[in-house]
Amino acid sequence: MRILIVAATAMEVAPSYTLANHAVDVLVTGVGMVATSVWCSRAMARTRYDVAFNFGVCGSFDPAIGPGTVVHVVADRIAELGAEDDDGFLTVEELHLPGVSQFLNATPPASAALSRLPAVSGITVNTVHGNDRSIASVVERFKPQVESMEGAAFMSACLLNDVSFAQVRAVSNR
Repeated sequence: MRILIVAATAMEVAPSYTLANHAVDVLVTGVGMVATSVWCSRAMARTRYDVAFNFGVCGSFDPAIGPGTVVHVVADRIAELGAEDDDGFLTVEELHLPGVSQFLNATPPASAALSRLPAVSGITVNTVHGNDRSIASVVERFKPQVESMEGAAFMSACLLNDVSFAQVRAVSNR
């Protein structure tokens, strides 16, 4: 089995290794959607992977999901892909523009460890939220439980390349 582990920073993963007789490649993409989508797509175009995992950290909007909690992000969306309309926001879907901003992992890899993690919905952003007003707005608009800077880009690359995947994150802050 050929496995790809993806993380934004080296601090989030160990170096590459083999596990039993499985080849495990580790890809450190750098922070953000652009770097993640480019590096994941490049790696998946060169090598056929059986499964890919995105490990990293996330922030939590859900008071029940506190720091230290590890979650399985099964639905993610690019929260900033759209247009401001005065005080409102229109998604690319609402604007009837081509493109995809929502991603769903309908068939994650079968794993007892993965199934024990809380399944959550997330958003992927370029700028992490830190203002009460913007947090309230994004929570009202999309109802996310967590946010990251890479998740939706990783999911998009896996879906486009038909690679089974899971996005696993540890909550670092509220």
